Amino acid sequence: MLTRRRFIASSALVLAAGQVAAQELVSAAAPLIEDPGPLRLDIGPQAVQASMSLPPAFDGDFEIPDRYRARVVQVAPGLVPNDIHIVPQSYHLYFILPGGYAIRYGVAVGTEGLDWHGQAVIGRKVEWPSWRPTDEMIERHPERYEKYADGMPGGPDNPLGARALYFFQGDRDTAIRIHGTLDPSSIGHQASNGCFRMYNSHVIDLFNRVPLGSRAYAY
Repeated sequence: MLTRRRFIASSALVLAAGQVAAQELVSAAAPLIEDPGPLRLDIGPQAVQASMSLPPAFDGDFEIPDRYRARVVQVAPGLVPNDIHIVPQSYHLYFILPGGYAIRYGVAVGTEGLDWHGQAVIGRKVEWPSWRPTDEMIERHPERYEKYADGMPGGPDNPLGARALYFFQGDRDTAIRIHGTLDPSSIGHQASNGCFRMYNSHVIDLFNRVPLGSRAYAY
C-alpha cells in the first residue's frame, strides 16, 4: 500500500508508454501525512463548499455512501482542467476544474487481473450506449455473456447504464469505458471487466462536463 502523500506537479503525471508505476506519480520530496492510506489526489479539506450543482445523495432509490458522493475537493496546483484522473486504490475519479479544484466521484474498477492502468483520450461519448461483451469476456464466462454476442441496445436495462465515455489511444478503441451501472452497490469495489463504473446520476454529470479529446489517466 502506498504511503499517503501530497500529489504534485503535472509533469509527474506523464504515463510513459501508456503506463507507469503509481510510485512514480508521487514526489519523494513531498511531506508525508501522518496516517497511511492509498494514493490520493485531493489535499486539504475533504470537501470544499462550491456554488456549482452536483448530483444528489441518492442514485434513484439507492443512498450513496458518504465517501462516494460527488464532492468538490482541493487538489494540488498544476493539474490540467478537463483532465480525468482515476485512483483505483481509493475508488475515486477526479474531474479537474480550474483553480486547483476537482469534482471527485466514486467508481467501481476492474476485478483482480482485469484492472486497467494507463493514459487515454476520450474519443467518443454516447447517451444510453449499446453494449456487446468482448470476445475475451465471452470466452471467460460463456454462460453469462454468450447470449449477448450479437449485442444489446441501449436503455435502462443495459449494463453500461445511462452514459459512456470511450477510451481511445490514437485511433484505437481500447474497449475501456467510463459508464453507468445497473448495480449501484458495486461502486467502491473491484467489480468490472476492466471498465470504470459510476452511479448513473454521476456519469450523466461527468458526461455533461467532459469535452471530447480530454485526457484520462488511471493509476
